[in-house]
Amino acid sequence: MKPKYKRVLLKLSGEALAGEKKSGIDFDIAAKYCEPIKKLNEMGVEAAIVVGGGNFWRGRSSGSMQRTTADQMGMLATVINALGIADTLQQMGVDARVQTALAMPQVAEQYVRSKAVRHLEKGRVVIFGCGTGNPYFSTDTGAALRAIEIDADIMLKATMVDGVYDSDPHKNPNAVKFDTITFHEVLDKGLAVMDSTAASLSMDNNLSILVFNLDNPDNIVKAVCGENVGTVVTN
Repeated sequence: MKPKYKRVLLKLSGEALAGEKKSGIDFDIAAKYCEPIKKLNEMGVEAAIVVGGGNFWRGRSSGSMQRTTADQMGMLATVINALGIADTLQQMGVDARVQTALAMPQVAEQYVRSKAVRHLEKGRVVIFGCGTGNPYFSTDTGAALRAIEIDADIMLKATMVDGVYDSDPHKNPNAVKFDTITFHEVLDKGLAVMDSTAASLSMDNNLSILVFNLDNPDNIVKAVCGENVGTVVTN
């Protein structure tokens, strides 16, 4: 297979790393998701990753806690996952770096765009932690922001469904799947494929997003090679 894209950003959910444990990191699952990233690296694709933190903490489910504090706890959760993915990749022989939006120099590099791009050009996988570094923004928005900043060709959003539907396919067996859909349609229809801030940011900066199913990790490689494995959201 020949890559269609030279530089990509992969958005992974934290929950995906937990597997059947439902919380924490199942490193067998992490290895399963890192294998296709290793394949991309060997194919010469420059790959960056943003991972959520929902397997450790979900700020929006924190009840009466102050939202800023809850979101900051979520940012720290993403760093745990980023370090876990980086270590898994390194054990596979893939050079990886973690960059965080919040300064924690004893743990990881602070995010600097030029350094991130340089890592990618040198064949290193870069994992971004802490989302945007600000409360009230999701890791989807953080992923879109980083993809735009590093000039990624596309953002790959790995989910538990095989694309974008006109309604929840888990609840509606007659839900219709789109092969392509515009950001305007996603926003107008209120489709819950990503939050509206991420959709608006991507639309304004002409960043296409491919939404696909992570059940088969090989879909990551297929997506980068341009195979029809999900829904492309575009302008």
